[in-house]
Amino acid sequence: MTNSPEIPDSSRASTTTEGEAVPAGAAAVPEAATSALPAEQPESYARLVEPRSENRLALESGVWHQISPKYVTVQLISTGSFLLVVIAATLVLTLLMHQLWAWIPGGILTVILAWTLAILPRQARAIGYQLRDDDLVFRRGILWQRFVAVPYGRMQLIDITHGPLDRGFGIAQLKFVTAAAATGVVIPGLAQSTAETLRDHLVRVAESRRTGL
Repeated sequence: MTNSPEIPDSSRASTTTEGEAVPAGAAAVPEAATSALPAEQPESYARLVEPRSENRLALESGVWHQISPKYVTVQLISTGSFLLVVIAATLVLTLLMHQLWAWIPGGILTVILAWTLAILPRQARAIGYQLRDDDLVFRRGILWQRFVAVPYGRMQLIDITHGPLDRGFGIAQLKFVTAAAATGVVIPGLAQSTAETLRDHLVRVAESRRTGL
């Protein structure tokens, strides 16, 4: 098992816009879904983390791509800032306003947020996706694993979103919308260039596959 990225070459990708819908009657493209030129994905994790249990959902063979470590930095900043606000509000309510009941919700929120920060790096290393011949497989989670296979021909909308912190660190998230809401997938923490190139590649492949449905 390896996760050396094989992201499609952006110079060969079709011209699209963010949040571009996949046309229903587009002409077929004579190119296989996995015929992408190898290219290094900037600053991605080196190994996909799996649960230690023997009853885990095992990874399939093939190339697994991972997200940027900058995703962890962004989440640490946003979640850590919220944690500081919770602690400050709890101290103000309890020490200055003598509202002792605030210790209970404040303490619960503090423990939850601190635990979230502690496991965040390991959770991020468990996020990955694989480009197969007929679909894209997305996986995440360690305690609660999730594997989703999204057929290329079912993709109706491929959307790129990023907030202020994401833009500052050069990352974005890629969202796939299908006819079935349960199969929707959001890949977070992709490098901006990787998200754009992957979007263009998936739009092109989805156009060709929809003609065969």
